Amino acid sequence: MQKEIQTFSTFSKGLGDLLEWLEEHGVTHVAIESTGVYWKPVFAFLEGYFDLTLANPQRIKNVPGRKTDVSDAEWIAKLLRHGLVEKSFVPPVDIRQLRDFTRLRKKMDWTAHVEKNRIQKVLESTNMKLGTVISDIFGVSGRNILARLLEKGYVDEADLDECLRGKVKKKKQAIYDSLLGTLTEHELLLIRLSWKHITELESLIDEVDQHIDRLLEPYREEVELLMTMPGVKKRNRRRGDCRDGCRYERLRNAGSCRLMDRIVSRQP
Repeated sequence: MQKEIQTFSTFSKGLGDLLEWLEEHGVTHVAIESTGVYWKPVFAFLEGYFDLTLANPQRIKNVPGRKTDVSDAEWIAKLLRHGLVEKSFVPPVDIRQLRDFTRLRKKMDWTAHVEKNRIQKVLESTNMKLGTVISDIFGVSGRNILARLLEKGYVDEADLDECLRGKVKKKKQAIYDSLLGTLTEHELLLIRLSWKHITELESLIDEVDQHIDRLLEPYREEVELLMTMPGVKKRNRRRGDCRDGCRYERLRNAGSCRLMDRIVSRQP
């Protein structure tokens, strides 16, 4: 057995040199330790040229001692040669792209949720108890009221007739009483900035949703099948709710969808 050690830069040029060096030496199998996101560019460069194994660091720990990158590389190569490295699941490119966007959507949704909580705290600090009368102050009626607050700094009874929709109209007097606090320019600016951020995020979430739908187009049949599962449904996206049942990563994390894994595994 011949052993040769070579160090390469992680810049694109260095990864290109690594690819050429591996091909020159007739390498067919490569193992990569999955550390953070640093494995991704290496994996992308080598994908399609070799049999790649993405290794979980917890499964390939070396014995304690003087650890270096070189010694770790030798250890991983030894484990791979003996078939002792279990492959981590790496979905195909289109599913990886889908994951990126579903995770981005989740982050955006969480950020919008934080901003909504900030607005509620500002209202509470000024003794405006709107949240105790309306269960969702970011529904249609609640948004109308907030828009009028930001426009005028207060809401009178005549404004409420225009703002309220549906069953909330029955609570008109209670809502009016809950809005008798005082908003200064300071609080108005805090609410205005958070409100602007929320609307921007909701617009971006809509854009992300549209792209996710395009990525899911090849899996339309499987998505429709998933929608038949109890408790799984598409939610109103304009509410920024990150519970869309058809989202691949969400379902995998919940442990309720091994079907999509089978979809991926049958791909050529």
